[in-house]
Amino acid sequence: MGAIYLIRHGQATFGEADYDRLSPLGIEQGAMVGAELLRRDVRFTEARSGSLVRQRKTAETVLDWLGVKTPADEDPRWNEYDPIDIVGQYGGGAPQDAGDPRGYQAVLDNALDQWIEAGDDSPCAQTWPMFVDRVRGALADLVSLLGKGENAVVFTSGGVIGTLAGHLLGSPEAGLRKLHQVTVNGGITKLVSGRSGVSLVSFNEHSHFDGRTSRMLTYR
Repeated sequence: MGAIYLIRHGQATFGEADYDRLSPLGIEQGAMVGAELLRRDVRFTEARSGSLVRQRKTAETVLDWLGVKTPADEDPRWNEYDPIDIVGQYGGGAPQDAGDPRGYQAVLDNALDQWIEAGDDSPCAQTWPMFVDRVRGALADLVSLLGKGENAVVFTSGGVIGTLAGHLLGSPEAGLRKLHQVTVNGGITKLVSGRSGVSLVSFNEHSHFDGRTSRMLTYR
């Protein structure tokens, strides 16, 4: 039975003009994920990353800890949904506001609800059904490459992880609406692939941010 580890990227620079890069804390979080996977003595035959900077930098940091010299293969299907487009269509184009993150989150949550409800009729460049098909396809293609007992690691984002976890539990919509909201930066979600298909066995693990490292626990 093979396993797929979905890693949410480290903290990005919320509220800044260039959001798509890791903060100093985000780099530390990546190192903690690397240390945790090293402690587990997990070996990977496949490594994937979305094409976003924050995903690729997290991949680089984690794989360096694991002593892996080959970079993760980039696959934009692991990218996050486009919040700028979605908030532009359904949230009045509200900008990220580092001074009021809860206010922005409320706008984003409402916009995501409308995006989901619109289905194929959404004016967004990528509709909700298209997003679900994209991330499901990325997972299916990766699973097809794994042999018996082989593992893969993917560096992606909270919306992708929440949607896939929800899909495996029977509702990608609930996954994006509920699970996505509680994903932590540097969280680890584990899937297993066997004869009966792909199953979710753990979601959003973050014990590596407990105790003395609790200062590193962030949600955005």
